[in-house]
Amino acid sequence: MAPTSTTQPEAPAAGTVPAAGPAISLDGVVKSFRTGSETVRAVDGVDLEIERGEFFSLLGPSGCGKTTTMRMIAGFEDPTEGVVRLDGRDVTGVAANHRDVNMVFQSYALFPHMSVADNVAFGLRRKRVPKAEITRRVGRMLDLVELGHRAKHRPSQLSGGQQQRVALARALVNEPSALLLDEPLGALDLKLRQSMQVELKRIQREVGITFVYVTHDQGEALTMSDRIAVMNNGVVEQLGAPAEIYERPATRFVADFIGTSNLVRGVVRTNAGGLWKVEVADGATALVAELPGSVTTGAHIHLTVRPEKVRIGTEQPEGEASRVPGTVTETVYMGAATHYQVDIGGGEEVTVYQQNASGSTLVAERGERVWLSWPPEHSYALPS
Repeated sequence: MAPTSTTQPEAPAAGTVPAAGPAISLDGVVKSFRTGSETVRAVDGVDLEIERGEFFSLLGPSGCGKTTTMRMIAGFEDPTEGVVRLDGRDVTGVAANHRDVNMVFQSYALFPHMSVADNVAFGLRRKRVPKAEITRRVGRMLDLVELGHRAKHRPSQLSGGQQQRVALARALVNEPSALLLDEPLGALDLKLRQSMQVELKRIQREVGITFVYVTHDQGEALTMSDRIAVMNNGVVEQLGAPAEIYERPATRFVADFIGTSNLVRGVVRTNAGGLWKVEVADGATALVAELPGSVTTGAHIHLTVRPEKVRIGTEQPEGEASRVPGTVTETVYMGAATHYQVDIGGGEEVTVYQQNASGSTLVAERGERVWLSWPPEHSYALPS
């Protein structure tokens, strides 16, 4: 059962210097729900430490537990097991309005009858902050989100992206120790969403507040985050910097979920000169610089390599590289790049992204035999 409290702990006094250590920590956090006669663990033993001033993303598909995890940080849900700490203080069971965090949702929840400035000032007025201080802080926040010239407008007079900036300013003006954002850009169109990603990162860097961002969009997480926790079925499958997660996925799920990755079945054969030779479809050889600790000669693995790392050509490549022959089954011109699907035999297909650096000339047509190659450092082996 979740912890309960008969008296509400007090929030830290204004101006209190936060304790050393992470801004947010979760220790063994579990959240279970009853559905009929069945108990479902939406979050299953999550341990996290989120550093001060970090842009941290919880990334995963719908139903993976990321929003439930954020709601436990915010205080909207109590954990079934485990401890939630903010600035080193145990807040498990503490109500949301007694936690020094603010939350921004996908629905902006702006007051339509109020001006932009009044929307941003709303929380400060409820706290009875002096009028001069409200004016100063609201003006600073509106300048930060580049909406100072819209202070007297109503929300209905703003675009979707501008309304999202107002919601962000309203949350930041209270100067929380952390800001929680639950898919705040989901309602925006693609171009505006991409623009807002850059703006969010800029704003976070300028205010220096810890941001915890929930999203199912891999591009958003990779673009904005200092670190990412990839969640699946209530657990964290991998935690690391964007480049680490993209280049060195720890599990098949992460490799498949983050961007596009080729997963090719293979068998580890020999080690020569520090490189492992892996036999893939039709006896072709791929090279891997290292194997997971539990994998050795004769093991069945999945080899993962990103499409943009693969070179495609009609001549057999030379040198120390993976060399795999195949037949082009599809070509798609995408402007900046051409995407190829290549059948390498054994029911395996490899996707290749070839940049169109010198025009739109195709390397190969459908049905043509080609060679695929890539350096050993771009192969990564996962246990089968």
